[in-house]
Amino acid sequence: MVDVQGRVEDGFEPVRDAFTANFTRRGERGAAVAVYRDGRKVVDLWAGTKHGDGGDDLGPAADGRPDAPWEEGTAQVVRSATKGVAAVVPLLLHQRGLLDLDAPVGTYWPEFKAAGKDRVLVRHLLSHRAGLPVLDTPLTPEQAVDGVSGPAALAAQTPAWTPGTDHGYHAQTYSWLLAELVLRVTGRTIGAWIADEIAAPLGLDLWLGLPPGQQARAGRLAEVRPPEPDPAGGLRVRPKRSVAEAYRDPSSLTSRAFAAITPAPDENAPAYRAAQLPASAGIATARSLARCYAALIGPVDADGTAAPDGHPRLFAPATLTLARTEESAGPDRTLVVGTRFGLGFMLHSAASPLLAPGSFGHPGRGGALAFADPESGLALGYVTNGMQRGVTADPRAQALVRALAAAVSGG
Repeated sequence: MVDVQGRVEDGFEPVRDAFTANFTRRGERGAAVAVYRDGRKVVDLWAGTKHGDGGDDLGPAADGRPDAPWEEGTAQVVRSATKGVAAVVPLLLHQRGLLDLDAPVGTYWPEFKAAGKDRVLVRHLLSHRAGLPVLDTPLTPEQAVDGVSGPAALAAQTPAWTPGTDHGYHAQTYSWLLAELVLRVTGRTIGAWIADEIAAPLGLDLWLGLPPGQQARAGRLAEVRPPEPDPAGGLRVRPKRSVAEAYRDPSSLTSRAFAAITPAPDENAPAYRAAQLPASAGIATARSLARCYAALIGPVDADGTAAPDGHPRLFAPATLTLARTEESAGPDRTLVVGTRFGLGFMLHSAASPLLAPGSFGHPGRGGALAFADPESGLALGYVTNGMQRGVTADPRAQALVRALAAAVSGG
């Protein structure tokens, strides 16, 4: 039996039931889920183990350490769920009059104009329409995190299609595109901007570039583990043959996009945790992801921060509209399935279901999910270290979404 810790408010018991079932039926290892409604936390749950294989023996961590239970403050690499948090930065810069979404990227980053990219707009970067999901020469893990090699490679890269005419998920290259744009506009790294302007005011345990002080508290971080085999009796989303073939073909746009860093980096290594890769390297608790999204759509309560009256919403109404207005839709050149994007956020679709048609957020490959739904006032954050195969619709995350929908509908 899994020992689920935390609390849910009356009416949200279906979320706790689904979270428990993720461990008993869907192969969950260690995880947390949190939900805010109208700026107030109504679900805050965690269970499982942080490092090893889990189970009754709390198996060893990768480095031989004994495993330990997932705790209230356990944080986790959230992979592409980082993209949604990172997208907040350019939208707030636009809201403050510092970034024109319809300006060419080269306005802020002159070197980017090379190789036919002079007409790539800022909004193209955010909506995966820049034509730059792959690199002709992949970066090594060391180059990926040095802050120089990625932007230089993309400045020289020729687009895979005419920018603005189609979309394809920029799985890894989103990191260097967005990070360099923010640096050129603000003079600050995107990780510093998030820390100063979002995480600190809201009291979030959320980092893009884990600082040395948190690195020293490594026991608070859950390890990323390889994809789990499909659990007996568990739910499995079987990809279409075309999707499976695209991932198997090393020459496909799909494989090349995910292999823009080769070999794959060690996500548990200190260097990766310290990296400012807004496509993939964010570290957060479920509670902080949910709170961040809640602050995008409305004011949030103090919840232990230094603001006794709580915090005002981050997005003005016009910015919220921009975030979830469809910019890209249809067959995705990288993911093959149909996807929908606003400016930096995934939108509700059959391939990546969120709570409702107006919801916006981002999943992380292997399981994580965070989103907000302005109409219901709900925001959800889910993190896991039991990585499973899947990019946009993990069965465990989807079970939580369905349970949340049932809770708010009363059915």
